[in-house]
Amino acid sequence: MHRPELLILDEPTLGLDPLIQREFRDLLGEAVADGATVFLSSHVLAEVELICDRIGLIHEGRLRKVGSLNELRATRIHRVEAVFAGTLDAAQVGRLPGVSDPVVTHHRLTCSVQGSIAPLLQSLAAADVVELDSHEMSLEEVFVHEVANESRSAADR
Repeated sequence: MHRPELLILDEPTLGLDPLIQREFRDLLGEAVADGATVFLSSHVLAEVELICDRIGLIHEGRLRKVGSLNELRATRIHRVEAVFAGTLDAAQVGRLPGVSDPVVTHHRLTCSVQGSIAPLLQSLAAADVVELDSHEMSLEEVFVHEVANESRSAADR
């Protein structure tokens, strides 16, 4: 293959097995190292996270946000999952500062937290937490969050 300066790829790994996908990522890395610019369009957001230095989020044909993965995650929203032995009221958790989308089922809480996690931790301590997991939002979660915020903003207008 010649060494193009610009590659425009639409869903390039669709239908490829995982080993070939890995080889494809290696080839893209080589092209970028040689100075090529790559535009990649994909609905496989986990793949976009692995490959891309800068990401543009497009919804309904419009570019909504552009940046590195860290810039897109700048809101620092974490997904929190907790298993607890005691009792916990989802409505009370939802009133805590920075907490949104709390769901409590069968001694398991899932929610999003923006900012300090301390108020949530205090509430969870009283519920006798058995397990706790927190992670930054994936690119897919960032995209869904952006689209949901856009929808809420449009409804408020």
